[in-house]
Amino acid sequence: MNLPLSLNLLAFLALLLGLAQTRRTDWSLAKKVLLGLALGVGFGLVLHTIYGAGHPVLKATIGWLDLVGNGYVGLLQMIVMPLIFASILSAVARLHNASALGRISVLSIGTLLLTTAIAALIGIALTIHSDYAGKVADLNIPQLLLSFIPSNPVGDLARAKPTSIISVVIFAVFLGLAALQLIKDDKDKGERALSAIDVLQAWVMRLVRLVMKLTPYGVLALMTKVVASSNLEDILKLGSFVVVSYIGLGLMFVVHGVILALTGVSPLRFFRKVWPVLTFAFTSRSSAASIPLNIEAQTLRLGVPQSIASFSASFGATIGQNGCAGLYPAMLAVMVAPAVGIDTFDPLWIATLVAIVTLSSAGVAGVGGGATFAALIVLPAMGLPVELVALLISVEPLIDMGRTALNVNGSMTAGVVTSQLLKQTDQQVLSGDEHAELSHS
Repeated sequence: MNLPLSLNLLAFLALLLGLAQTRRTDWSLAKKVLLGLALGVGFGLVLHTIYGAGHPVLKATIGWLDLVGNGYVGLLQMIVMPLIFASILSAVARLHNASALGRISVLSIGTLLLTTAIAALIGIALTIHSDYAGKVADLNIPQLLLSFIPSNPVGDLARAKPTSIISVVIFAVFLGLAALQLIKDDKDKGERALSAIDVLQAWVMRLVRLVMKLTPYGVLALMTKVVASSNLEDILKLGSFVVVSYIGLGLMFVVHGVILALTGVSPLRFFRKVWPVLTFAFTSRSSAASIPLNIEAQTLRLGVPQSIASFSASFGATIGQNGCAGLYPAMLAVMVAPAVGIDTFDPLWIATLVAIVTLSSAGVAGVGGGATFAALIVLPAMGLPVELVALLISVEPLIDMGRTALNVNGSMTAGVVTSQLLKQTDQQVLSGDEHAELSHS
Protein backbone atom coordinates (compact mmCIF):
# COMPACT_ATOMS: atom_id res chain seq x y z
CA MET A 1 0.00 0.00 0.00
CA ASN A 2 1.64 3.27 -1.15
CA LEU A 3 1.88 6.45 0.92
CA PRO A 4 -0.86 8.54 -0.85
CA LEU A 5 -3.36 5.70 -0.49
CA SER A 6 -2.45 5.23 3.18
CA LEU A 7 -2.92 8.95 3.85
CA ASN A 8 -6.30 8.93 2.09
CA LEU A 9 -7.50 6.01 4.17
CA LEU A 10 -6.22 7.55 7.41
CA ALA A 11 -8.11 10.75 6.59
CA PHE A 12 -11.28 8.76 5.88
CA LEU A 13 -10.87 6.81 9.12
CA ALA A 14 -10.51 10.10 11.01
CA LEU A 15 -13.77 11.34 9.45
CA LEU A 16 -15.53 8.12 10.48
CA LEU A 17 -14.25 8.44 14.04
CA GLY A 18 -15.30 12.08 14.14
CA LEU A 19 -18.78 11.16 12.92
CA ALA A 20 -18.94 8.43 15.56
CA GLN A 21 -18.57 11.07 18.28
CA THR A 22 -22.13 12.23 17.49
CA ARG A 23 -23.33 9.14 19.38
CA ARG A 24 -22.49 11.02 22.58
CA THR A 25 -24.80 13.89 21.61
CA ASP A 26 -28.58 14.08 21.43
CA TRP A 27 -28.42 14.83 17.71
CA SER A 28 -31.27 13.55 15.59
CA LEU A 29 -30.66 11.03 12.81
CA ALA A 30 -31.37 13.78 10.26
CA LYS A 31 -28.51 15.92 11.64
CA LYS A 32 -26.13 12.97 11.69
CA VAL A 33 -26.99 12.07 8.10
CA LEU A 34 -26.59 15.71 7.03
CA LEU A 35 -23.17 15.84 8.68
CA GLY A 36 -22.16 12.62 6.92
CA LEU A 37 -23.35 14.09 3.62
CA ALA A 38 -21.39 17.33 4.14
CA LEU A 39 -18.22 15.49 5.17
CA GLY A 40 -18.55 13.21 2.15
CA VAL A 41 -18.91 16.14 -0.26
CA GLY A 42 -15.93 17.92 1.30
CA PHE A 43 -13.65 14.87 1.33
CA GLY A 44 -14.74 13.90 -2.18
CA LEU A 45 -13.88 17.37 -3.51
CA VAL A 46 -10.45 17.22 -1.87
CA LEU A 47 -9.73 13.82 -3.45
CA HIS A 48 -11.03 14.94 -6.84
CA THR A 49 -8.91 18.12 -6.72
CA ILE A 50 -5.74 16.25 -5.79
CA TYR A 51 -6.05 13.27 -8.14
CA GLY A 52 -8.79 13.87 -10.72
CA ALA A 53 -11.27 11.25 -11.91
CA GLY A 54 -9.71 7.99 -13.08
CA HIS A 55 -6.40 8.33 -11.19
CA PRO A 56 -5.09 4.92 -9.99
CA VAL A 57 -4.70 6.14 -6.39
CA LEU A 58 -8.27 7.48 -6.40
CA LYS A 59 -9.56 4.19 -7.79
CA ALA A 60 -7.72 2.26 -5.08
CA THR A 61 -9.06 4.64 -2.42
CA ILE A 62 -12.64 4.21 -3.65
CA GLY A 63 -12.16 0.44 -3.55
CA TRP A 64 -11.54 0.72 0.21
CA LEU A 65 -14.35 3.26 0.70
CA ASP A 66 -16.71 0.72 -0.86
CA LEU A 67 -16.18 -1.46 2.20
CA VAL A 68 -18.18 1.11 4.15
CA GLY A 69 -20.49 2.52 1.47
CA ASN A 70 -21.41 -0.59 -0.49
CA GLY A 71 -21.10 -2.62 2.70
CA TYR A 72 -23.86 -0.53 4.29
CA VAL A 73 -26.05 -0.80 1.18
CA GLY A 74 -25.46 -4.56 1.26
CA LEU A 75 -26.62 -4.73 4.88
CA LEU A 76 -29.79 -2.84 4.00
CA GLN A 77 -30.40 -5.13 1.03
CA MET A 78 -29.90 -8.04 3.42
CA ILE A 79 -32.86 -6.93 5.52
CA VAL A 80 -35.16 -5.79 2.67
CA MET A 81 -36.81 -9.14 1.96
CA PRO A 82 -37.20 -10.23 5.62
CA LEU A 83 -38.66 -6.80 6.41
CA ILE A 84 -41.17 -6.89 3.55
CA PHE A 85 -42.16 -10.47 4.30
CA ALA A 86 -42.60 -9.94 8.06
CA SER A 87 -44.31 -6.54 7.69
CA ILE A 88 -46.82 -7.62 5.04
CA LEU A 89 -47.51 -10.93 6.79
CA SER A 90 -48.14 -9.16 10.11
CA ALA A 91 -50.26 -6.45 8.46
CA VAL A 92 -52.52 -8.91 6.63
CA ALA A 93 -52.86 -11.27 9.60
CA ARG A 94 -54.08 -8.34 11.70
CA LEU A 95 -56.65 -7.12 9.17
CA HIS A 96 -60.25 -7.84 10.06
CA ASN A 97 -61.35 -8.41 6.47
CA ALA A 98 -59.98 -8.80 2.97
CA SER A 99 -61.74 -5.66 1.71
CA ALA A 100 -59.41 -3.49 3.84
CA LEU A 101 -56.45 -5.18 2.14
CA GLY A 102 -58.01 -4.49 -1.26
CA ARG A 103 -58.54 -0.79 -0.50
CA ILE A 104 -54.96 -0.36 0.72
CA SER A 105 -53.52 -2.08 -2.37
CA VAL A 106 -55.71 -0.21 -4.85
CA LEU A 107 -55.05 3.22 -3.32
CA SER A 108 -51.28 2.63 -2.92
CA ILE A 109 -50.73 1.29 -6.43
CA GLY A 110 -53.19 3.77 -7.91
CA THR A 111 -51.31 6.72 -6.40
CA LEU A 112 -47.96 5.32 -7.60
CA LEU A 113 -49.20 4.82 -11.17
CA LEU A 114 -50.96 8.20 -11.26
CA THR A 115 -47.81 10.05 -10.19
CA THR A 116 -45.76 8.03 -12.70
CA ALA A 117 -48.13 9.11 -15.50
CA ILE A 118 -47.76 12.74 -14.34
CA ALA A 119 -43.96 12.31 -14.30
CA ALA A 120 -44.08 10.99 -17.88
CA LEU A 121 -46.12 14.02 -18.98
CA ILE A 122 -43.65 16.37 -17.30
CA GLY A 123 -40.76 14.58 -19.01
CA ILE A 124 -42.50 14.93 -22.38
CA ALA A 125 -43.30 18.61 -21.81
CA LEU A 126 -39.70 19.43 -20.86
CA THR A 127 -38.03 17.71 -23.81
CA ILE A 128 -40.63 17.85 -26.57
CA HIS A 129 -39.33 18.51 -30.09
CA SER A 130 -41.00 19.04 -33.41
CA ASP A 131 -42.10 16.60 -36.11
CA TYR A 132 -42.17 12.90 -35.96
CA ALA A 133 -44.23 9.61 -36.21
CA GLY A 134 -43.57 6.09 -35.10
CA LYS A 135 -44.89 2.71 -34.38
CA VAL A 136 -45.66 1.11 -31.06
CA ALA A 137 -44.55 -2.42 -30.42
CA ASP A 138 -46.70 -4.61 -28.20
CA LEU A 139 -45.69 -4.86 -24.57
CA ASN A 140 -45.98 -8.42 -23.33
CA ILE A 141 -48.19 -7.50 -20.37
CA PRO A 142 -49.30 -11.11 -19.60
CA GLN A 143 -45.68 -12.22 -19.13
CA LEU A 144 -44.99 -9.22 -16.88
CA LEU A 145 -48.02 -10.01 -14.71
CA LEU A 146 -47.10 -13.71 -14.58
CA SER A 147 -43.64 -12.77 -13.27
CA PHE A 148 -45.34 -11.36 -10.16
CA ILE A 149 -46.69 -14.79 -9.16
CA PRO A 150 -44.42 -16.34 -6.48
CA SER A 151 -43.97 -19.77 -8.08
CA ASN A 152 -40.77 -20.15 -6.03
CA PRO A 153 -41.08 -18.16 -2.77
CA VAL A 154 -37.65 -19.26 -1.55
CA GLY A 155 -36.08 -17.99 -4.77
CA ASP A 156 -38.03 -14.74 -4.50
CA LEU A 157 -36.81 -14.22 -0.93
CA ALA A 158 -33.32 -14.54 -2.42
CA ARG A 159 -34.26 -11.90 -5.08
CA ALA A 160 -34.00 -14.34 -7.95
CA LYS A 161 -35.77 -11.99 -10.40
CA PRO A 162 -36.39 -8.21 -10.80
CA THR A 163 -40.00 -8.55 -9.66
CA SER A 164 -39.14 -10.61 -6.57
CA ILE A 165 -40.26 -7.84 -4.21
CA ILE A 166 -43.81 -7.97 -5.56
CA SER A 167 -43.73 -11.78 -5.48
CA VAL A 168 -42.73 -11.74 -1.81
CA VAL A 169 -45.56 -9.29 -1.09
CA ILE A 170 -48.06 -11.62 -2.78
CA PHE A 171 -46.69 -14.67 -0.93
CA ALA A 172 -46.89 -12.86 2.41
CA VAL A 173 -50.46 -11.73 1.63
CA PHE A 174 -51.58 -15.30 0.94
CA LEU A 175 -49.82 -16.56 4.06
CA GLY A 176 -51.50 -13.82 6.11
CA LEU A 177 -54.92 -14.64 4.65
CA ALA A 178 -54.28 -18.30 5.51
CA ALA A 179 -53.59 -17.24 9.12
CA LEU A 180 -56.94 -15.40 9.20
CA GLN A 181 -58.66 -18.51 7.88
CA LEU A 182 -56.86 -20.64 10.47
CA ILE A 183 -58.24 -18.45 13.28
CA LYS A 184 -61.76 -19.12 12.03
CA ASP A 185 -61.21 -22.87 11.69
CA ASP A 186 -59.10 -23.46 14.81
CA LYS A 187 -58.88 -20.48 17.17
CA ASP A 188 -56.16 -22.01 19.37
CA LYS A 189 -53.78 -22.73 16.47
CA GLY A 190 -54.68 -19.43 14.84
CA GLU A 191 -53.73 -17.47 17.98
CA ARG A 192 -50.41 -19.33 18.16
CA ALA A 193 -49.76 -18.48 14.50
CA LEU A 194 -50.49 -14.80 15.18
CA SER A 195 -48.17 -14.85 18.18
CA ALA A 196 -45.38 -16.33 16.05
CA ILE A 197 -45.96 -13.66 13.39
CA ASP A 198 -45.74 -10.92 16.05
CA VAL A 199 -42.44 -12.32 17.35
CA LEU A 200 -41.05 -12.50 13.80
CA GLN A 201 -42.13 -8.90 13.12
CA ALA A 202 -40.57 -7.58 16.36
CA TRP A 203 -37.36 -9.52 15.73
CA VAL A 204 -36.96 -8.20 12.17
CA MET A 205 -37.68 -4.62 13.26
CA ARG A 206 -34.91 -4.85 15.88
CA LEU A 207 -32.56 -5.96 13.10
CA VAL A 208 -33.69 -3.04 10.93
CA ARG A 209 -33.03 -0.46 13.65
CA LEU A 210 -29.63 -2.01 14.36
CA VAL A 211 -28.56 -1.59 10.74
CA MET A 212 -30.10 1.88 10.35
CA LYS A 213 -27.84 3.33 13.04
CA LEU A 214 -25.03 2.95 10.49
CA THR A 215 -26.73 5.29 7.98
CA PRO A 216 -24.52 8.39 8.54
CA TYR A 217 -21.35 6.34 7.93
CA GLY A 218 -22.77 4.80 4.76
CA VAL A 219 -23.81 8.23 3.47
CA LEU A 220 -20.32 9.62 4.17
CA ALA A 221 -18.63 6.87 2.13
CA LEU A 222 -21.18 6.89 -0.70
CA MET A 223 -21.09 10.67 -1.12
CA THR A 224 -17.29 10.75 -1.08
CA LYS A 225 -17.24 8.19 -3.90
CA VAL A 226 -19.78 10.07 -6.03
CA VAL A 227 -18.06 13.45 -5.74
CA ALA A 228 -14.49 12.14 -6.08
CA SER A 229 -15.20 10.00 -9.16
CA SER A 230 -17.44 12.43 -11.09
CA ASN A 231 -16.07 13.39 -14.50
CA LEU A 232 -16.43 17.16 -14.86
CA GLU A 233 -15.96 17.08 -18.66
CA ASP A 234 -18.84 14.65 -19.16
CA ILE A 235 -21.06 16.67 -16.83
CA LEU A 236 -20.32 19.90 -18.75
CA LYS A 237 -20.80 18.18 -22.12
CA LEU A 238 -24.22 16.80 -21.17
CA GLY A 239 -24.97 19.58 -18.71
CA SER A 240 -28.19 20.69 -20.40
CA PHE A 241 -29.70 17.21 -20.06
CA VAL A 242 -28.63 17.04 -16.40
CA VAL A 243 -30.19 20.46 -15.72
CA VAL A 244 -33.45 19.60 -17.52
CA SER A 245 -33.60 16.28 -15.66
CA TYR A 246 -33.33 18.02 -12.29
CA ILE A 247 -35.93 20.60 -13.30
CA GLY A 248 -38.28 17.70 -14.04
CA LEU A 249 -37.41 16.02 -10.73
CA GLY A 250 -38.03 19.29 -8.88
CA LEU A 251 -41.41 19.70 -10.55
CA MET A 252 -42.39 16.18 -9.50
CA PHE A 253 -41.49 16.95 -5.87
CA VAL A 254 -43.84 19.93 -6.19
CA VAL A 255 -46.54 17.60 -7.59
CA HIS A 256 -46.07 15.32 -4.57
CA GLY A 257 -46.40 18.34 -2.30
CA VAL A 258 -49.63 19.42 -4.01
CA ILE A 259 -51.10 15.91 -3.70
CA LEU A 260 -50.17 15.81 -0.01
CA ALA A 261 -51.72 19.23 0.57
CA LEU A 262 -54.94 18.10 -1.13
CA THR A 263 -55.18 15.25 1.41
CA GLY A 264 -54.63 17.58 4.36
CA VAL A 265 -50.90 17.07 4.96
CA SER A 266 -48.44 19.95 5.20
CA PRO A 267 -45.81 19.41 2.45
CA LEU A 268 -43.15 21.27 4.47
CA ARG A 269 -43.72 19.11 7.54
CA PHE A 270 -43.66 15.98 5.36
CA PHE A 271 -40.35 16.88 3.69
CA ARG A 272 -38.74 17.79 7.03
CA LYS A 273 -39.69 14.42 8.46
CA VAL A 274 -38.53 12.33 5.49
CA TRP A 275 -35.24 14.18 4.95
CA PRO A 276 -32.98 11.33 6.25
CA VAL A 277 -34.69 8.84 3.92
CA LEU A 278 -34.31 11.11 0.87
CA THR A 279 -30.65 11.75 1.75
CA PHE A 280 -29.91 8.04 1.89
CA ALA A 281 -31.86 7.35 -1.32
CA PHE A 282 -29.93 10.18 -3.03
CA THR A 283 -26.51 8.85 -2.05
CA SER A 284 -27.19 5.09 -2.36
CA ARG A 285 -29.15 5.22 -5.65
CA SER A 286 -31.21 2.23 -4.49
CA SER A 287 -34.97 2.36 -3.96
CA ALA A 288 -34.97 -1.20 -2.63
CA ALA A 289 -32.23 -0.54 -0.08
CA SER A 290 -34.22 2.49 1.13
CA ILE A 291 -37.27 0.36 2.06
CA PRO A 292 -36.34 -0.08 5.76
CA LEU A 293 -35.84 3.68 6.24
CA ASN A 294 -38.98 4.31 4.17
CA ILE A 295 -41.23 2.13 6.36
CA GLU A 296 -39.75 3.47 9.59
CA ALA A 297 -40.24 7.10 8.51
CA GLN A 298 -43.86 6.48 7.55
CA THR A 299 -44.78 4.66 10.75
CA LEU A 300 -42.73 6.56 13.34
CA ARG A 301 -42.76 10.09 11.91
CA LEU A 302 -45.78 10.36 9.60
CA GLY A 303 -48.32 8.34 11.58
CA VAL A 304 -49.00 5.84 8.79
CA PRO A 305 -50.14 2.37 9.98
CA GLN A 306 -47.65 -0.48 9.51
CA SER A 307 -49.89 -2.23 6.98
CA ILE A 308 -50.13 0.77 4.63
CA ALA A 309 -46.47 1.77 5.05
CA SER A 310 -45.31 -1.77 4.21
CA PHE A 311 -47.46 -1.95 1.09
CA SER A 312 -46.53 1.46 -0.28
CA ALA A 313 -42.80 1.04 0.39
CA SER A 314 -42.73 -2.47 -1.09
CA PHE A 315 -44.78 -1.68 -4.18
CA GLY A 316 -43.02 1.67 -4.62
CA ALA A 317 -39.64 -0.05 -5.01
CA THR A 318 -40.89 -1.97 -8.05
CA ILE A 319 -44.06 -0.33 -9.38
CA GLY A 320 -44.54 3.31 -10.35
CA GLN A 321 -41.05 4.69 -9.81
CA ASN A 322 -41.66 8.33 -10.69
CA GLY A 323 -38.04 9.17 -11.51
CA CYS A 324 -36.49 6.03 -12.99
CA ALA A 325 -39.54 4.56 -14.70
CA GLY A 326 -41.63 7.70 -15.33
CA LEU A 327 -39.69 10.89 -16.03
CA TYR A 328 -36.47 9.45 -17.52
CA PRO A 329 -37.77 7.06 -20.22
CA ALA A 330 -40.35 9.63 -21.34
CA MET A 331 -37.61 12.26 -21.75
CA LEU A 332 -35.42 9.87 -23.74
CA ALA A 333 -38.32 8.85 -25.99
CA VAL A 334 -39.03 12.49 -26.90
CA MET A 335 -35.32 13.18 -27.49
CA VAL A 336 -34.88 10.17 -29.78
CA ALA A 337 -38.18 10.54 -31.65
CA PRO A 338 -37.17 13.30 -34.13
CA ALA A 339 -34.40 11.04 -35.46
CA VAL A 340 -37.03 8.67 -36.88
CA GLY A 341 -39.42 11.40 -38.04
CA ILE A 342 -42.25 11.13 -35.52
CA ASP A 343 -44.48 14.09 -34.60
CA THR A 344 -44.04 14.51 -30.86
CA PHE A 345 -47.03 16.85 -30.73
CA ASP A 346 -49.33 14.07 -31.91
CA PRO A 347 -51.79 13.57 -29.00
CA LEU A 348 -52.17 9.87 -29.80
CA TRP A 349 -48.41 9.34 -29.71
CA ILE A 350 -48.13 11.22 -26.40
CA ALA A 351 -51.01 9.23 -24.88
CA THR A 352 -49.42 5.98 -26.06
CA LEU A 353 -46.04 6.93 -24.60
CA VAL A 354 -47.59 7.84 -21.24
CA ALA A 355 -49.53 4.54 -21.18
CA ILE A 356 -46.47 2.45 -22.03
CA VAL A 357 -44.26 4.30 -19.52
CA THR A 358 -46.89 3.82 -16.79
CA LEU A 359 -47.47 0.13 -17.52
CA SER A 360 -43.78 -0.68 -17.94
CA SER A 361 -43.03 0.95 -14.59
CA ALA A 362 -44.28 -2.28 -13.03
CA GLY A 363 -41.30 -4.54 -12.54
CA VAL A 364 -38.40 -2.07 -12.77
CA ALA A 365 -35.88 -3.32 -10.23
CA GLY A 366 -35.37 -0.96 -7.29
CA VAL A 367 -31.61 -0.85 -7.61
CA GLY A 368 -29.09 1.57 -9.10
CA GLY A 369 -29.41 1.61 -12.89
CA GLY A 370 -33.09 0.73 -12.89
CA ALA A 371 -33.80 3.74 -15.14
CA THR A 372 -31.58 2.28 -17.84
CA PHE A 373 -33.65 -0.91 -17.83
CA ALA A 374 -36.85 1.15 -17.94
CA ALA A 375 -35.55 3.05 -20.97
CA LEU A 376 -34.56 -0.20 -22.66
CA ILE A 377 -38.17 -1.37 -22.25
CA VAL A 378 -39.91 1.84 -23.33
CA LEU A 379 -37.80 2.85 -26.35
CA PRO A 380 -38.11 -0.46 -28.26
CA ALA A 381 -41.80 -0.63 -27.31
CA MET A 382 -42.24 2.75 -29.05
CA GLY A 383 -40.21 1.61 -32.04
CA LEU A 384 -37.30 3.91 -31.15
CA PRO A 385 -33.52 3.32 -31.21
CA VAL A 386 -31.74 2.82 -27.89
CA GLU A 387 -28.34 4.33 -28.71
CA LEU A 388 -28.99 7.47 -26.65
CA VAL A 389 -29.05 5.36 -23.49
CA ALA A 390 -25.38 4.44 -24.02
CA LEU A 391 -24.41 8.07 -24.69
CA LEU A 392 -25.82 9.18 -21.34
CA ILE A 393 -24.09 6.48 -19.27
CA SER A 394 -21.32 8.88 -18.21
CA VAL A 395 -23.73 11.21 -16.35
CA GLU A 396 -26.10 8.45 -15.22
CA PRO A 397 -24.93 8.32 -11.58
CA LEU A 398 -25.39 12.07 -11.17
CA ILE A 399 -28.99 12.03 -12.49
CA ASP A 400 -29.80 8.68 -10.88
CA MET A 401 -29.24 10.13 -7.41
CA GLY A 402 -32.09 12.61 -7.85
CA ARG A 403 -34.30 10.04 -9.60
CA THR A 404 -33.94 7.58 -6.73
CA ALA A 405 -34.82 10.23 -4.15
CA LEU A 406 -37.95 11.00 -6.21
CA ASN A 407 -38.84 7.29 -6.44
CA VAL A 408 -38.67 6.88 -2.67
CA ASN A 409 -40.53 10.13 -2.05
CA GLY A 410 -43.26 8.90 -4.39
CA SER A 411 -43.73 5.70 -2.40
CA MET A 412 -43.89 7.61 0.90
CA THR A 413 -46.38 10.02 -0.65
CA ALA A 414 -48.50 7.06 -1.75
CA GLY A 415 -48.45 5.69 1.80
CA VAL A 416 -49.47 8.99 3.39
CA VAL A 417 -52.20 9.63 0.78
CA THR A 418 -53.61 6.11 1.24
CA SER A 419 -53.55 6.49 5.03
CA GLN A 420 -55.24 9.90 4.85
CA LEU A 421 -57.97 8.75 2.45
CA LEU A 422 -58.72 5.71 4.63
CA LYS A 423 -58.64 7.97 7.73
CA GLN A 424 -56.08 5.72 9.46
CA THR A 425 -53.31 8.29 10.05
CA ASP A 426 -52.21 8.91 13.62
CA GLN A 427 -52.61 12.69 13.47
CA GLN A 428 -50.72 13.15 16.74
CA VAL A 429 -47.62 11.54 15.27
CA LEU A 430 -48.02 13.35 11.94
CA SER A 431 -48.27 16.78 13.53
CA GLY A 432 -45.78 15.98 16.29
CA ASP A 433 -42.18 16.91 16.91
CA GLU A 434 -39.85 16.42 13.95
CA HIS A 435 -37.26 15.07 16.36
CA ALA A 436 -39.12 11.78 16.97
CA GLU A 437 -36.26 10.12 15.19
CA LEU A 438 -36.01 6.70 13.58
CA SER A 439 -32.89 5.62 15.42
CA HIS A 440 -34.37 6.56 18.82
CA SER A 441 -37.29 4.17 18.49
